[in-house]
Amino acid sequence: MTVSRFSLTISPMPSKKYHHGDLKNALIKAGVEILAKEGVSGLSLRKVAQRAGVSHSAPYAHFPDKQSLIAAISTEGFNQLYAELESAISSHSKNPKKQLIEGAKTYIRFAEENTDTFKIMFSGVLEKEKDYPSFVEISSKTFKLVVEVVQACQSAAILPAAPADLMAVSVWGQLHGIVSLALEGQVPHTVLDRHNIQEIVSFAIGQMTT
Repeated sequence: MTVSRFSLTISPMPSKKYHHGDLKNALIKAGVEILAKEGVSGLSLRKVAQRAGVSHSAPYAHFPDKQSLIAAISTEGFNQLYAELESAISSHSKNPKKQLIEGAKTYIRFAEENTDTFKIMFSGVLEKEKDYPSFVEISSKTFKLVVEVVQACQSAAILPAAPADLMAVSVWGQLHGIVSLALEGQVPHTVLDRHNIQEIVSFAIGQMTT
């Protein structure tokens, strides 16, 4: 059996009703909590309204159905992830390898601190993604940022020459795979007894770079 040092964190249920200005974010938060505990089959706008402490009809002011709510959760997640990645990367504009390392650390930290949202973002439960332009825009923008870091590393001969988008998928895939294994408790305890997730990712980056 394997264990992980990652833990699933679920925010407490709201203790009072939300004011109108907070309604959308309250519904998104409630949706994350329900999806984390019950999965997409357990999600309904009625349950979300109940958890957020508002009337059953209130969610329809923002979300016509549960897919639109899932899209909003994923969009907000990518907005936050992009902002954090961009901040970490821009702090090292003259050091591509540092950009790659700090970007990876930021990705891990985001997954640790926003576990439920992170899982939803990459779960595939959002159907017909192209129906949600805001989601498509921010997810594409986030991937483009990864490509830009890869290109900078290639220009500095830190990563091998190859189509930048394919290399970006390869780098991201290795990072995401390690993080996902950790989130699901699938990293062997014999490894985690000696190395934390940051060290494991740093080792993977070292294998990819020169």
